[in-house]
Amino acid sequence: MPERTFAFVDLSGFTALTEAHGDDEAVATLGRFRRLAEGALGADDVLVKTIGDAIMVAFSDPVGAVSALRRIFDAAVADPAMPLIRGGVHHGQAVEEGNDFFGAAVNLAARVAAQAAGGQLLATTTVALAARDAGEVVTHVGLVTLRNIAEPVDVYEIELHPGSEIALDPVCAMKVPTAGPSVVHLRYADRDVWFCGLPCVARFAAAPERYR
Repeated sequence: MPERTFAFVDLSGFTALTEAHGDDEAVATLGRFRRLAEGALGADDVLVKTIGDAIMVAFSDPVGAVSALRRIFDAAVADPAMPLIRGGVHHGQAVEEGNDFFGAAVNLAARVAAQAAGGQLLATTTVALAARDAGEVVTHVGLVTLRNIAEPVDVYEIELHPGSEIALDPVCAMKVPTAGPSVVHLRYADRDVWFCGLPCVARFAAAPERYR
């Protein structure tokens, strides 16, 4: 069986975005996300498929995977209309059938991705070590128990944007500015809350405890 590096990347808070902004905006965001990802991939990288709001990508090796994933994450952060994305990546053997891949390595990559928070890229040991050797900042998260995986797995965070802070609209989970002419801001319970626009402010004001 061939060895590949597999990654799953999805939109963090996509359900909240859909509820707040509607199906049409959600579908448009999915299209932008796919185009953004395709534009960031290298010649040997393969966007295998989309699954809901997630993409599955196969790479030849861990170093190339981390490089491409950095480009995807950077492009998503640079797009003000794109929610935070999150991802998981694992290297291993898989069965290739048609234009798809199957097997334990693919399943493990998906399980690792499910553990990530918005803006976070998590990896297993082989990929994490390759990322560290390539100069990335890598932090050991620890042994993590993953659904339907028999043994706990060592998981690492590849810190693509160390030290950065991004404000999120608590209603729709979109990235929002904290300075400039388009800022929509509210002080609630002694903390600052930022929003994408007045409709989300109204939702928040009607039921703030729901979005704490």
